[in-house]
Amino acid sequence: METESAVLTLSGAWTVHNLQHVPALKMPEARTIRLQSAFSGFDSSAAMVIARWLHQWRAAGIAVDVSSLPEQERTLLGLLDARLVDEPPERTRRASWLVRVGQGAMGQVDEATSFLRFLGELFWRGVPLLLMFWRIRWSAVLTEIDAAGVRALGIVGLLSFMIGMVMAYQGGATLSNYGANILLVNLVGILTLREMGPLLAAIIVAGRTGSSYTAQLGTMRITEEIDALRALGVPPFEILVFPKVVALILTLPLLSIFADLMGLLGGAVVANYGYGVSFAVYFERIPVVIGVSTLWLGLIKAPVFAIVIALIGCMQGLRVRGSAAEVGRATTVSVVQAIFMVIVIDAGFSVLYNLLGY
Repeated sequence: METESAVLTLSGAWTVHNLQHVPALKMPEARTIRLQSAFSGFDSSAAMVIARWLHQWRAAGIAVDVSSLPEQERTLLGLLDARLVDEPPERTRRASWLVRVGQGAMGQVDEATSFLRFLGELFWRGVPLLLMFWRIRWSAVLTEIDAAGVRALGIVGLLSFMIGMVMAYQGGATLSNYGANILLVNLVGILTLREMGPLLAAIIVAGRTGSSYTAQLGTMRITEEIDALRALGVPPFEILVFPKVVALILTLPLLSIFADLMGLLGGAVVANYGYGVSFAVYFERIPVVIGVSTLWLGLIKAPVFAIVIALIGCMQGLRVRGSAAEVGRATTVSVVQAIFMVIVIDAGFSVLYNLLGY
């Protein structure tokens, strides 16, 4: 039965450590409730609980009288009660497609600007180191060569061999219709040496080595090891970035040559067993139809790919802030950007070679 008024006396220690013992309060059957205080302890957590009660009672049409509470408790309840909102927050409006496109474009401009600054720092700090080569940490360079080159031989060789087989199969299916199986040597050789060998090696290095650079430097950012180097007066660029760039510049051309050889071997296997072009004819014809210039046109790209992959990996790692989740995000961004830039640069070289008549 509903009554006109009721008195609710709150007693005991109402603190954050004791609130789990406060029983659930049913909706009162009165039109007016007067609160009285007999607290032995009271803090902001208890005030939050009581403020929520007040909000629910008033929403149900029940008047609440808190005049009997001490002034300090009334003030705290008033502050909390005025800021409690049961309604869900207003749904944020999604930006229009034009705004999203603009934000994405500006983000890419910022990324390009950061990369150019990092590239400028490489030349600004790297040229003096090359002139005083004894200052280069060659032990770190050799370690990076082992990690980026020697340990990547297996996957580079396997994938290059299979890509050579695929190119030979796809090209041979058409050439055999015209009785021009011998031209498989031209097809596989030129495509492998000029394009697929360096490009495939660069993409594998971007996914394998570039990501490791980002993860390593990003972890060092989080653990404040890079800040410790700066505090000791040791330039992080000279210690951490430059050896990686030098190692990749030395390693990627050699990996490209290895990828070329494995690609040619894969094409030779298909040509011999699938289209009647023997190994002897295949390898005798390669020097005849493919000049040294074809090899060099492919190898020229490798140092450019190496600089871009190493700089993007190191740049993204040094930009990590916050938690380990940021390391994962930066690693993903690093791999995507490096592979994208490798393909764009390769396309640029193709256009340039066409304009120069090569």
